[in-house]
Amino acid sequence: MLNVFTLSNGRLFQEEIEALESLSRYRPIWVDLEDPTPEEKRWVKQYYGLSIPEDAIDDDLEESARFYEEDNGELHIRSDFLLADSDTPRQLRVAFILNQSNDQLRSHGVLFSIHDESVPAFRLLRMRARRMPGLLEDAKDVLLALFDGDAEYSADALEEIYDELEAAGKMVLDESVTDEVASEVLATIARQEDMNGRIRRNVMDTRRAVSFLMRSRMLDAEQFEEARQIQRDLDSLDGHTTFLFDKINFLMDATVGFININQNKIIKLFSVASVALLPPTLVASIYGMNFKAMPELDWQLGYPYAIALMIASALVPMWYFRRRGWLK
Repeated sequence: MLNVFTLSNGRLFQEEIEALESLSRYRPIWVDLEDPTPEEKRWVKQYYGLSIPEDAIDDDLEESARFYEEDNGELHIRSDFLLADSDTPRQLRVAFILNQSNDQLRSHGVLFSIHDESVPAFRLLRMRARRMPGLLEDAKDVLLALFDGDAEYSADALEEIYDELEAAGKMVLDESVTDEVASEVLATIARQEDMNGRIRRNVMDTRRAVSFLMRSRMLDAEQFEEARQIQRDLDSLDGHTTFLFDKINFLMDATVGFININQNKIIKLFSVASVALLPPTLVASIYGMNFKAMPELDWQLGYPYAIALMIASALVPMWYFRRRGWLK
């Protein structure tokens, strides 16, 4: 899918391109290629003179190849954006090419973005730019706004983790934590720990991209200050991820502790039962010995007496354990 975004009266307008001839009708500041076809890449190369690398959105790129500037002034940035609104949260690689020297774009330059799936930060920018005139003025504003939107999306994901962990904490700190509740809490904690780690990685990647953009010296004073503000926002998110890791570890230890307590209760019951049954076993073994004069044969009350003695020898330890509170 090939979309071009133009500015009109300070608002961002989106146009979907279905033919090469349609490109000549617009002077965009942003060209977005979502899962582009070879034909759409050919249109971009033919009209804008931009060759999109085949490995633009590969995940196995070396770190040194993710941020660089071409001799013709093109700025290449490969950055990861968080996708948290699905069953399998992950990072999506997005390639940005900031072109400011093309004859077709001599007035303002253009930002090209290439990715395989829809990105939440992109949707957020489109919604804001339509409602807030003057938010964007050129392609560099678009790139900074995308990174700012990614930071806000990460912050929203952290808030959801806070809510999930708060609910899990209430379940753990309840008076009775069953094994079923503990297993549910552990599953929740594992999911949130994975999400928190992905957010931390995404924040680190976004910080590197913004830092590279600041070092490129393409930003004016106002854009440079906006980039510094994005960096400060990203730094504040780091503190939240660290706190969440500590909270996750606490809940994990508490949950595992309750599981151990439940298991110890079961082991305690078996221990009490085995100790309580030792005296009856002793009585039964003595009466089962092959004496010359067996009580069962020489004494009429031998059997009832043996049974009564076995019951009494079992009840006395149980009464003692209950008095000491070991059966609770």
